[in-house]
This record gives sequence, structure tokens and C-alpha cells, in this order.
Amino acid sequence: MTDQPLRIGVLGASRIAEAAIVGPARELGHRLVVVAARDRGRAETFAATHGVERVADSYIDVVQDTEIDLVYNPLANSLHGPWNLAAIAAGTPVLSEKPFARNAVEALEVADAARSAGVPVLEGFHYAFHPLMEHTRKLIGDGTIGTLRRVEIEMGMPEPGPSDPRWDYRLAGGAIMDLGCYGLHLLRALGTFAGGAPVITGATAVLRGEQIDESARIEVEYPDGASGMNVNSMVAGEFTFRCRIVGSAGELVVHNFLAPTRDNRLTVVTGTETRVEEVSSRSTYTFQLEAFAATLRHDAPLPIDLDDAVTNMTYIDEAYRKAGMEPR
Repeated sequence: MTDQPLRIGVLGASRIAEAAIVGPARELGHRLVVVAARDRGRAETFAATHGVERVADSYIDVVQDTEIDLVYNPLANSLHGPWNLAAIAAGTPVLSEKPFARNAVEALEVADAARSAGVPVLEGFHYAFHPLMEHTRKLIGDGTIGTLRRVEIEMGMPEPGPSDPRWDYRLAGGAIMDLGCYGLHLLRALGTFAGGAPVITGATAVLRGEQIDESARIEVEYPDGASGMNVNSMVAGEFTFRCRIVGSAGELVVHNFLAPTRDNRLTVVTGTETRVEEVSSRSTYTFQLEAFAATLRHDAPLPIDLDDAVTNMTYIDEAYRKAGMEPR
């Protein structure tokens, strides 16, 4: 593939699409070629608002469109796996919102299909592409805070409306699916500095209905004895995406690892010194799309892959079981 603008298809007319694909595509000079939604009127409004070139009648028309280079899938969680598989069958690369399936069994099916077909599929853990994470890892790796001892991740958001798919078990809703997937992903990523992959030692949840967690707390332990915690709430008063990393000689606070466009600070505490550093406030989603474009055009490596996606889904399933619920 040349360095011509990517031609992007969009599934659905979701709110997240504006930040996750529309803005980054515009900034990077890519084309939004086609969109489809369950309601054609919504797709037409989305296209007119965001400069999408045309509207298709159905999702299948988008994934099978021969005039696109990739499809962006931000549908409800339960629809990630099926439509990722449909895109793979059509030979269309996929940028999928996380998690890219509803459970580990389905995640493995998607990963196996992508490998067999040789179709690139990226699970959208956009924070992992941002220099804020690279800088955080550097500060841990160079011994700035000593040996890693504890990781505390807080994820919160205001309550969605009652018809939001995150409240529906059939649509693979729940706080761990929507927020905890990020916390578990980051806890796993930091295992590099704590002897390896963490183990979930316990989880608790406050339920809304029989199987939907409106909030949840997950505890992990690392092979070298360090511990971690991930607290998630879909009924918080405000958006909170904070990570505190405690070492034997100090600590780091990443004030908003998920959305550094809102707060790009990283506070470093060592001994009697406290300093605040600021890393790029450019959108995590822009870095993500830029990296995926480099993969599609030049086979550039990505920081996360299909194995990572399957493993993270396995952790999500385990967290649900530990909290007394069934995987989605």
C-alpha cells in the first residue's frame, strides 16, 4: 500500500467515533469513505456532520466495500466479534473498539480467523500508543521510583442513560467490559517490571440486575510480590482515568492515561522531590491510527497484537468469574 490517504469505512453512528476515528482521520489526512447504521437516517446525519463521502444500506455493504482500506468497528460489545469476523472474511483490515469480542472463546475465533486470512486486526487500546505511556515505562525502567511495589488504577465515568447498551448483558455490557478492560490491560503491561504477568486474586462488584456490574474492584498479584488494583465505576460523578504506580523509592501518578488531551500531566515523587512533567496532549486515537496506517502500508510493528487481545479477554472473563458473574 502506498502513502495515499487511507480509505476508511465506519460501522454505526456512535458517539465515540468522532474522537476515535473522525478527528484522527481528519488530522492525518485520511478519507472517511462510507458509513452505515441500523437507521439510515442516523448514518446520513453522521455523514453530513463528519464529512463521510457516502452512506451504505448495511454493515455488510461496508465491510465488503472494495473501495476501503480498513473498517472501524465501534458497535456494541456483543457485535465486535461478529462484525470483525465479517470484515476478515471480506479481506478488510479492522480497527476494532475494545474489547474486540465478548469473551475469550470468541476472541480466539477472531484471532485465528485473522491469522488464517492474513488480515490485520487491531484492538483499540489507544492509550498504549501515546508517548505518555512510553515515558511512564521509561521512568519505571530506569529506576526512578525504585522497584515496583503497587499499581492502583481508577476508572470512572458518569452514569450512562438507561437505554445505553452498557446496561445490557445481551450486548456484553458491564463496567469491567467497558472500563476494566483498560485497567487489566495496563496492569498486564506493567508486569514487565514486576516479574511477569499478574494473577487476579479477587474481584467484587456492585450489580444492577443479575449480571451487569455498575462498579467493580479487581485485585492482582505479580510474580515478584508486587500487587495491583483496578477500580471501575459507571456511576461516578466525573470521568477519572488515573494510574498511581508506587515503587520502593518513589511513585508516579499518571493523571489521565486514557485521555491526555484532557490532562497530560505525570507527577513524579522521589524522596523529598515532587515534579510535574507534561507529555504530548495530542490524542491517543491519533497516535493509534497513525501506527495502524504504518502497519497497513509498511508492515510496521504494533505494540499490541492478536495474542494480546485474546489474553486480555481471558483476564476479563476471569475477573467476572471472581466477582461471581458469568463472562459475557
